[in-house]
Amino acid sequence: MRKTQITIDVELDENHIPETMTWNAQDGGIEAQETKATMISVWDDKAMEALRIDLWTKDMPVDQMKMFLHQILVSLANTYERATGEEDVAKWMEEMAEQFAAKSAIRM
Repeated sequence: MRKTQITIDVELDENHIPETMTWNAQDGGIEAQETKATMISVWDDKAMEALRIDLWTKDMPVDQMKMFLHQILVSLANTYERATGEEDVAKWMEEMAEQFAAKSAIRM
């Protein structure tokens, strides 16, 4: 069996707040690429719950965080449709993402 790794390196300040983050995905040709935010979710099938790690650097601009979250909402709708085939629910999720974009002033 072949294995691969995706890693995230986080440098913390004295208050344990992320200063810088880089990520690596050798199979994707990514090495020490800087990022301002990451969100990782894994499924714990024993506890039947999602476990998450949400990190962002203290210099992540709020407007970029809003855009990041909007794009995640859109991608969740796409993932949901691919996983379930339920186009109507995916469409509803996309509509929610667009409402988020409007309310957060990403789009007017």
